[in-house]
Amino acid sequence: MKTMNFVMAGLLAIAAGSAMAQAPAGAPAGATGICKDGTYSTAASKSGACGGHKGVQTWYAAAPAKTAAPAATAKPAAPAPAPAPTPAVAAKPAPAPAAAPAPAAKTAAAAKTAAPGGGPGLVWVNTSSKVYHCYGTANYGTTKAGKYMSEADAKASGARADAGKACTK
Repeated sequence: MKTMNFVMAGLLAIAAGSAMAQAPAGAPAGATGICKDGTYSTAASKSGACGGHKGVQTWYAAAPAKTAAPAATAKPAAPAPAPAPTPAVAAKPAPAPAAAPAPAAKTAAAAKTAAPGGGPGLVWVNTSSKVYHCYGTANYGTTKAGKYMSEADAKASGARADAGKACTK
């Protein structure tokens, strides 16, 4: 009877593990989700995991498992019949997250293609006006003259935030 309990517990654990979504191959080790801005989260819980990153796009980690009540120690009068084995259902792999859509352009003039090399964590500094633009904004990487750098380096070079709004808090 104890052996059957261990076997059933093992099968349940395997079934629960196969139902959990898997992080994509390109995700960093320990990634539990991807934020809407394309960054990965390693937070233990979905709540607040992508705060400041436009929210959670896809969550890979499973909800915390509830602990089972301890088994009763009294022996039954007659052994219970063994449950019929249920076929294991293969879990579908999680679809690869789509690339975050580019911010919508407000005017035809702002619909320029961004210069290559930018991304989360970098700002675009317009070298002629000394104004820097945050990742995901309309002017990010699109002004005639500029370069990518960290926000701290932009401030150190004398650049100011576009509309006075810094990228990081």
